[in-house]
Amino acid sequence: MIAFIVRRLVQAALVMLAVAFIAFAMFNFVGDPVAIIAGQDLPAEQRIQLRKDLGLDDPMPVRFARFVGNAVQGNFGLSYRTTQPVGGMIAERLPATLELSFVAALFALFAGIPMGVFAGLYPNSWISRLMMTVSLIGVSLPTFLIGILLIYIFAVLLGWLPSFGRGEVIRLGFWSTGLLTLDGLKAIILPAITLGLFQLTLIMRLVRAEMLEVLRTDYIKFARARGLSNRAVHFGHALKNTMVPVITITGLQLGAIIAFAIITETVFSWPGVGLLFLQSVLYADIPVMSTYLVMIGLVFVVINLIVDMLYFVVDPRLRAQGARAGGAK
Repeated sequence: MIAFIVRRLVQAALVMLAVAFIAFAMFNFVGDPVAIIAGQDLPAEQRIQLRKDLGLDDPMPVRFARFVGNAVQGNFGLSYRTTQPVGGMIAERLPATLELSFVAALFALFAGIPMGVFAGLYPNSWISRLMMTVSLIGVSLPTFLIGILLIYIFAVLLGWLPSFGRGEVIRLGFWSTGLLTLDGLKAIILPAITLGLFQLTLIMRLVRAEMLEVLRTDYIKFARARGLSNRAVHFGHALKNTMVPVITITGLQLGAIIAFAIITETVFSWPGVGLLFLQSVLYADIPVMSTYLVMIGLVFVVINLIVDMLYFVVDPRLRAQGARAGGAK
């Protein structure tokens, strides 16, 4: 287990170095930082001095090492658009994105897994057929269209929920949350459903397919022959063995929820990192764009590491292989 974690940590470090190099390349190949910061009217002498102050005349390996060192310390420079520290701008908006992603992921998991189990156990029932038909809608419709439809129905026609913003938030130290206020809870419902609907349908269809496959295996037939109850067979054996691919997809989709919350945050004017990234693209704010890229890379690396470790908890075959490898040594 320890050797496995060490290997994964080394791989994670290499991946983050690759992501950092891509983010660093944005500074060097996407426009001239001096021209973006100071404009074209700055005198040549001042432009040369500004390049020296920014360290743009240093060799590329030196600049890359400086970029990685600053990134490790949380220093990503100043925004070209607002001249504020990028780390502070990200930290201010990150709670909104993480909160939205967390609620969307919970919605997808707690609705998708039971629906998938039911559809797998009773594939011919009319409820299962209805769920599969509705899931096609969730997979086919683009996220922005789902958000617009939800706004039109629940905000415009019915007037039950707000159509934009985060609502009232409470600050708990450096963290801000809207989950402790009624206004904040109402504001997060539509964005969370919009962001989590695709993941819900994906998880539901995956769990259904895995349940149908597992229920046909020999060890399930043997468990039934031993006289075990349907509850024990379905949830003690079948569901547990469907969790390995579900954990993989769920982990990757959680990273995707955070990475691709841009569209949802734009539709609902949600003040998160995704909306900040979109505004940075419009103004060619390279420090913010590169910081966002590094942050998303870190999210995927951490989630993949957690998913790999969860395999040992869920899949006994991996634990057995690890024990045999340790005994062979």
